[in-house]
Amino acid sequence: MLFNSLGYLYLVIIAMLVYYARPFRKAQVFVLIASSFYFYAYNTPLLLALLVFSTLLFAFFSYTARHNFKINRSVFLIAGVTTALGILTLFKYGPLLAKTFIFPLTGDKNGIASFIMAVPLPIGISFFTFEGISLIVDSFRNRDSREKAFEAIEPGFANHLRNTAFFISFFPHLIAGPIIKAHQFFPQIGEKYFKNINWGYAFRTLILGYFLKMVVADNLKDQTFWIAYPYFTSHSSFSLLSMLYGYSIQIFADFAGYSLIALGTASLFGYTLPVNFNFPYIARSFSDFWQRWHISLSTWLKTYLYIPIGGNKKGVLRTYFNIMTVMFVGGLWHGAAWSYAVWGIWHGLMLILERFFGGNNSSSQRGTLSSVLRVSFVFSAVTVSWLFFKLPEFGHVLLYFKNIATNFNYQSNPGIIINIFLYSLPVVFYHAWYLLKSQPAIANFYRRFEFIPYGIMLFFILTNSGSSDEFIYFQF
Repeated sequence: MLFNSLGYLYLVIIAMLVYYARPFRKAQVFVLIASSFYFYAYNTPLLLALLVFSTLLFAFFSYTARHNFKINRSVFLIAGVTTALGILTLFKYGPLLAKTFIFPLTGDKNGIASFIMAVPLPIGISFFTFEGISLIVDSFRNRDSREKAFEAIEPGFANHLRNTAFFISFFPHLIAGPIIKAHQFFPQIGEKYFKNINWGYAFRTLILGYFLKMVVADNLKDQTFWIAYPYFTSHSSFSLLSMLYGYSIQIFADFAGYSLIALGTASLFGYTLPVNFNFPYIARSFSDFWQRWHISLSTWLKTYLYIPIGGNKKGVLRTYFNIMTVMFVGGLWHGAAWSYAVWGIWHGLMLILERFFGGNNSSSQRGTLSSVLRVSFVFSAVTVSWLFFKLPEFGHVLLYFKNIATNFNYQSNPGIIINIFLYSLPVVFYHAWYLLKSQPAIANFYRRFEFIPYGIMLFFILTNSGSSDEFIYFQF
């Protein structure tokens, strides 16, 4: 079910009516679990079984990893994380591994390799698996002061299973995040009241999210469609560059839009999800970019992978190895294709080179020209890497770059270029506003008239939305 569909609007309205009704006040969590299961099963009911099965596993291993039984708790920690990763590997990476390693050896078109390659990819599995792992690990770490928030949760496995099902399946973040850590969400579970809804925050967040998705991203996708092979081979170098930068704007608007809709929807039910984007395209370094882009993923990787394998505490070379490992895993997390791994390696290389040359201090005082050049370089390097997302076939990526270098004499398509420019402007203004709002006079003026831009965005949502399409990150 798409966020930008009438079905989703009906689901939210009906769920809210039941959720806040006095007779259901003590069963609010069950109302949202039922709504979330319906949301997940809407298009492919059979895959709901995997979500339910995964939830049972996460609940069991996190419960046993938290409590002292005759078996050492670390056994349940290791077993739980291994099982979660095993399920993710089978459903998401099984086809890639079978195609790469098993099929070339056996050549059996009807054997196990073909069976594994036919395994469907459950939507959102990368997100809810990482959340399940965070629950298991946070439960194991319950002696840490941060995780003592778990002590406020009602005891007993039945209650833990209910809360786990809610945490994993809560539909605003189920399909494409933000990735929530267990210690962020569990303390919020409790009775909610209609009178406490922050309508101003919900309205602003939802309007901005839907505008970025439906007006910016959905219109840009009709222009960046031509990046696909073999269409790009007949376009000029300037058109190819324009489409590549347009796709960079599109993927931001699409994913940031989804995240904002998730935050706004969750707030209607009294829950706070973590901010996932913080104006990433004004980053002046790659480390700064990863503190602003898909924040929930980067912080998850830092908390549950980078720090446990040593972080930057074991020497320079080990730090570089750890950075590359984390970015390689982060790349493969996005998709079961080697091009995603190359994308992760690219970002890992940029982070290592930046650290080597001492350029990762984005807050250092520099001149305006230097800042502009740094922002432009980081944005361009990030934009180039998005081509690995758009063209999962690595050979097509190389061919695209080759066509940029050779198609100077081809006729440019002014319609594509103009549309990319126009639909990219809102994202440019969005980032420019972040830089301008530090000026008190401008910020005060905006607060007095902020209803105007939200009114304009609502108008364009109603009159100039692009054709409905899935969110880009649904495929991950």
